[in-house]
Parts: sequence; structure tokens; C-alpha cells
Amino acid sequence: MPKGVKSYQLDEAIPHNNHARPMSRRDFIGQGFMAGMGTAVGSSLFSFLASPQRAHAALSGDIDLSGCNISLTGAGKIPFICFDLAGGANIAGSNVLVGQQGGQLDFLSTAGYSKQGLPGDMVPSITNPNTGTNDFVDTQLGLAFHSDSAMLRGIVEKAPTAMATTNGAVIPARSENDTGNNPHNPMYGINRVGADGQLVTLVGSRSSESGGNSMAPAAMINAEVRPTKVDRPSDVTGLVDVGDLVGLFSQDETVAVMESMYRISQDKMGRISTGTTNDAAIKDLIRCVYGKSAHLADQFGVPAALDPAIDPNIVGASGVFSSAEFIGDSEFRKTASIMKLVVNGFSGAGTVTMGGYDYHTGDRATGEIRDLRAGRCIGACLEYAARVGVPLMVYVCSDGSVFSNGMTDETVNGAGKGVWTGDNQQTAASFFLVYNPGRAPVLIGATPEEQARHQQIGYMRASGDVETASSPGANNVNLLVEMVVLNYMALHGEQGNFATHFPINGLGNASGWDNYVAFEPIVSGTVSNPV
Repeated sequence: MPKGVKSYQLDEAIPHNNHARPMSRRDFIGQGFMAGMGTAVGSSLFSFLASPQRAHAALSGDIDLSGCNISLTGAGKIPFICFDLAGGANIAGSNVLVGQQGGQLDFLSTAGYSKQGLPGDMVPSITNPNTGTNDFVDTQLGLAFHSDSAMLRGIVEKAPTAMATTNGAVIPARSENDTGNNPHNPMYGINRVGADGQLVTLVGSRSSESGGNSMAPAAMINAEVRPTKVDRPSDVTGLVDVGDLVGLFSQDETVAVMESMYRISQDKMGRISTGTTNDAAIKDLIRCVYGKSAHLADQFGVPAALDPAIDPNIVGASGVFSSAEFIGDSEFRKTASIMKLVVNGFSGAGTVTMGGYDYHTGDRATGEIRDLRAGRCIGACLEYAARVGVPLMVYVCSDGSVFSNGMTDETVNGAGKGVWTGDNQQTAASFFLVYNPGRAPVLIGATPEEQARHQQIGYMRASGDVETASSPGANNVNLLVEMVVLNYMALHGEQGNFATHFPINGLGNASGWDNYVAFEPIVSGTVSNPV
């Protein structure tokens, strides 16, 4: 009798008979053998005596932090989070719709959708051209998803407030399967154009050069801002250590002690000479050490300032995660840790790597439950930004993609959709969503047809394969990252400075850049545009 197809549970590793034995970190993450591992970092003793009700207060006027390289508010840029779905997840078709030259609703052939996991009775179509009624098309997020997308269900579940003012764009682009040659990660580029944090510049859930599973483009890497590894709440609270003074004093008293030490050192150093040619620099260094200690004690002496586990907007009856979800799922804790830092400006940008997306297991259920969890994590970030009241850009990528041979999985979780048969780089795509507190991002003055073309940057052939000449990034992952960074800059109205930051780039000259931009600016300075 034929052997039945096995469906894998959410955190179960996926062994492949047609793959070599996993050897690298990337292989283990992609198949789910590694996920969320890291070293716990202890939190500060401030939690014993500090009052959680204390509001942050400005330091005394004589505490001078100028020239100390201490960010007091972050860089004022839009927070940016990258979701790196390791292993080659499906994005195009069964999750985000990707069409031909006319945009997402310039539909593919039935065979093209079958390759992307959609059987004939689930193919998106326009059923009533007069009213614009569409079958299997959902535009709740602005960006068109398949109405039975597991990823969409997860986003909608977790982002009820954020949905109304969220929009997005999809970029069909080939991406190699099961290889390290996928420089998808845009963190260094996002930092280069101005993103920075109050505590750390960049964070990522993996101890890698990019902070994620996929590499960063080599030309963008800056070793001085390598992402700090964060994948759990203790990593977040462990970013700040204000010493043991709190064992003796309250938080207010600790700040006062550090300010007094600053004044004493300033007085002493003002009356002596170090006897070196670097006298001024040495004195500034000492000034900054005490000034930074006072700043850290004032801003982060209370665990509630950093700990996602006790943020009521994140965990609890009114949080984006219930207490049971947060305790029971390490991916939720990882996402919460990254979003706490990024959305609040403590970090300029962050990467969340989720493993186990090499799910071409001959069934559909395995991939569906993983896509659902990814959607929940993405939605949680959007909803948290809505509760904090700041814009957010979320970028979703994966190293490669999958295809279906047309067979269907009739199990409950399979939902009658096409089984994932194997890897296929031709069906790959990435997408981003942008939340803005004021209104959903748009291209002001654009016709519906123009807006549709800008929300799908590039296109696919009717066969369901990426048209490699449709955009600079369609056949070059390095240029895909440049396009993502260009769109991030455009949200600030700064795309005209792209060549300044990237003098050697593959996006051509400035006259063509608007073709690769999805939305008008949504911020002016650091204030969200309420229009």
C-alpha cells in the first residue's frame, strides 16, 4: 500500500529525503532543526527597589552629554522590522497575489496559479467587472492577498486596529534555494540612510553578521554597527546594566548620585592637567562616562521601560499576545523582544528569523500552520506600532520558494490547496507593509491603475514565474535590497538622496527611481502625517 504523507507539527523539524543532510547553520534553521536558541542575559538589580510608576525625567541642566555619542531619542526615523522566513517559504499567489504587468489583479493563468499552490476552484478572478467584485481577493491591508491566505489570517487576527491604515507592496524576485547566496537582509542599508536607536543601532534574532538567516549585501556591511543578538525578553533587559547602586538607593537617588559624581569629576578635572597632548579628549571621555551612567539610570532603571513581558500592550488581557501565547511560543517572545526595541526607538531596525520554512513536504498543512504563525508575528508588530502611535515598515523575505504539482491536500489544515512538491526559485517574491497612524500610505494623485503598478514592483509571467527583466531586483537579490531601502527613504521624502548614500548602485539614475517607489512620504521630520 502507498505510504501516507506526513504533516509536520508547528515546531517539528523537517527532514528531507531529497536534500543532503543539513550541515550549515542555514540548513538547520531552514528545516527547523534550529530556532530561537540563544544565551540568556541577566537583568539589572534595579528591579528590586525602583518604582515602576516613575516617569522618565530630564537630567539636571548642568549635565552636558554633547559630543558623547549618546542618542537621547533615536534617529527619529520610521521603525523597520525584517521577517526572514528561513528555508524558502511561499509568498506569491497563495499568500500575496502577484500578477502580470498590470499589477496584482492582472491575473495569471490557471496553470500559473496551480504552480503557486492554488487549485482551479481557488483561482482569483473578477466576477463582476461593473462592480469590481473579485473572487478570492482580499484587500483589507491595501496590498491584495489571496482571501484564503494563512499569512493574511494571522495578520488580521493580531492587527485589528492597524489594518485600516496599512498598505503594502510586493516585489516578485528570484531567490536561490538552499544556499547562502541570498543577501536579502537590508539592515545595514536601513542604518546607512539614518535609522539608529537610543540604546543600540541594530538588533537581530541570530548571532550572524546580518542578525538574520540571510546575508546582507557585502557592499552595505558596516562592522561598527553589527546587529546585537536579541531573541528573548532577558536579552532586551540585559542591554542595560546600571550597576549595584540600586541595592542601596532608589532610582531617583541613583540618578542623583551619578549626577553628583559627574559634577565632582568635572570639578576635579577642571583644576588639573593630565599632562598629555590629549588632555581635552581625556577629560571629555571621563565626563561622558559619568554622564552616560546618569542617563542610563534615569531612562532605563525601571524594568517596565524595556521588558516586553510586562508591557501591557504586548502581553496580557489587552496585549497583542495572551499570557498563554507568550509563555507557550518562543517565536512570539522573540518577535515581542525585537518589536519592543524597534517600535520604541531603542533600536533603529531589527530582524526576526523564523525557521522551518523549507516546507515542501508533499503536503500543504505543514506550510499552512507555519504561514499562519508568521502572519501572527507580522500582525503583532503592526498592532504594537498602532498602540504606541508610530509608523512602521515591515519587510518579509525568504531564501527561495516552492511549487506545487497540482495535487491537493484535503486535510483540515491542507484546506484543499496544492501540496508543496519542491523548491522553485522562479516563484519567489518579497513584500513589505507600511503602517501609518494618520492614513494608509498611497501615491497621492495616482489613478487606480498607476497605484496598482506601484504596489507590485515588477511582475510575473502568466506561467507563474518571475519575469526577470521586470525590475532591477527581479533577478538580483542585491538590487532587491536596494529597492527596499529606496522605498524606506521614500517614506521620509528622501529618495532623491539615494545616490549620495549608495553612489555605486544598480537602480539606474534618479529619473527612473520613482518607478520603484510604492508610496508618498508619510512623515515630515519625526511627526506622522495626519492627512
